[in-house]
Amino acid sequence: MKVESTELDGVKLIEPRVFGDDRGFFLESFNARAFDAAGLAATFVQDNHSGSRRGVLRGLHYQVEHAQGKLVRVAVGEVFDVVVDLRRSSPTFGRSLGMTLSAQNRLMLWVPAGFAHGFLTMSDHAEFLYKTTDYWYPEHERTLLWNDPALGIAWPLSAAPVLTRKDAAGTPLAQADVYA
Repeated sequence: MKVESTELDGVKLIEPRVFGDDRGFFLESFNARAFDAAGLAATFVQDNHSGSRRGVLRGLHYQVEHAQGKLVRVAVGEVFDVVVDLRRSSPTFGRSLGMTLSAQNRLMLWVPAGFAHGFLTMSDHAEFLYKTTDYWYPEHERTLLWNDPALGIAWPLSAAPVLTRKDAAGTPLAQADVYA
């Protein structure tokens, strides 16, 4: 696999090795030895799989306790994936990064603990897969306001996104619970 640093401290773009032939393709979406060798040692405890229709925006979610590292990818369709650094001690605190992840480009993103995460579904349907380094604790979950101007996220929207009440009522960065 090929691992590239991004402009956000600790976030890595991962391009897996894809083996294709006339039958289709094969790739390893996770290999502990390869991750360790790339300096991305992580112990995953939970796998999640969501399906969304075009225009659904999920996020920006994080947990103030039991912070989760996430390995994210798209198995079907295309999303615009976003992470926001919420680690006050980080040189990239408050900065966001958005990129396209799709079944076609097969890119993955390693999001270390301390980041808010969300995505916008760009295709008619998308299936989003992610591994987490800690369990989901609803009492510790927080939502950062997806359209907070302080974040400077250029969501590629053609219409108002489809949001849950929780996501629509997210907290702006200036009032958000963040990490040390």
